Amino acid sequence: MNKPPAKPPKALGHIRSGDLKALAQLATQATVNISHMVEGVHQSVWRTLGAPSGTTRAHARGLTGMVYRSVRGITELVAKGLDLSLGRLQPVLAPWLDAAPESQQREAVLAALNGVMGDHLVARGNALATPMALRWNGQRLDWASPPLASQVQGKVLVLAHGLCMNDLQWHSTANGVTHDHGQAIAQALGYTPVYLRYNTGLHTSENGAALHAALTELVQHWPVPVQEISMVLHSMGGLVARSAVHFASSQALSWTPYLKKMVFLGTPHHGAPLERAGNWVDLILEKAPYAKPFAKLGQLRSAGITDLRHGNVLREDWEGMNRFQHRHDLRQGLPLPHGIACYAIAGTLTQAKNLRAGTWRGDGLVPVDSALGRHKDVRLALQFAKDRQWVSHSTNHMQLLSSSHVTSKIQEWLTEP
Repeated sequence: MNKPPAKPPKALGHIRSGDLKALAQLATQATVNISHMVEGVHQSVWRTLGAPSGTTRAHARGLTGMVYRSVRGITELVAKGLDLSLGRLQPVLAPWLDAAPESQQREAVLAALNGVMGDHLVARGNALATPMALRWNGQRLDWASPPLASQVQGKVLVLAHGLCMNDLQWHSTANGVTHDHGQAIAQALGYTPVYLRYNTGLHTSENGAALHAALTELVQHWPVPVQEISMVLHSMGGLVARSAVHFASSQALSWTPYLKKMVFLGTPHHGAPLERAGNWVDLILEKAPYAKPFAKLGQLRSAGITDLRHGNVLREDWEGMNRFQHRHDLRQGLPLPHGIACYAIAGTLTQAKNLRAGTWRGDGLVPVDSALGRHKDVRLALQFAKDRQWVSHSTNHMQLLSSSHVTSKIQEWLTEP
């Protein structure tokens, strides 16, 4: 019997054995959803023409309805067969595919997929859903075999990424120069960097609860006594961290006594215009006679994305509400955590520093006011001290991750007493 090759074929180098089954599940769901959408358009046309069978029902009747039901039924039968076959094939493929080192390309695709529809993946039990993990030295922290005491410091720097991203994207290379805020700060100030990886398609509050639990475990199992925790938080990661601190505030045993500083990079504390634009698209499509079924496409976007409309942090900000319904900002106010030094960095595409502050553009995704926590409603405004706000000019949202100027500012703040 031939042994499997030591390495998978190059074309399969980015695939894991469980991916095939998970992708087949996605394809099945897509086919079923498309058939529902086409049937919806069919019904919309009939209703617009005033045909007798054009009722308010979502599904067609008679022979037409049978055709649509048959398409879905056959698709589900094929899916069950594929699921069974791929389940049997997975143990055979595992020695080929799962031994390969982690692929940055695969992880980037998974991060984007989870950002767009991560909540759907979790609800369907799809293996492509990203579980939350704290990572050190390129590997998931496993408390059954933690790092050696000689490998870590008592000062821990937690870095959290933004929407559709993962922890590997803190490390970037441009013009032959590599950069990583975590590594640079660790070398300069003696921290051990720990990187968060999470499913950005889930509600911010769900990720906040999970991060609270993960950091509680870190404090309990860290190989040396924890002296302090500081955080560098990009984009959505800042909202997740604020939510985690909120969860921790109600717990007797917590990690927050060790938390000293939080630095926010381009965090949409009061939301991002692109998601609000997406909400308007939903509204317009719902009003158009033939286009109404296509509104379902916009409603595929994840709970994590819709939380960015206004910057939801708490469960109460979304629970019991239709997240696709157009409405005003109904958030409960959550101030910056007491007793923790909080800093905010905003990016702006504006080049000339002598322009009036009110004319600064945002970083392409997040407005300056949102990143600095400013809001006309005093109840929602975040009171960052003036000397703890900084605007990086000629810097877009992603460049906040790779700017040496941003690193220098973070280091300056982390060395403050």
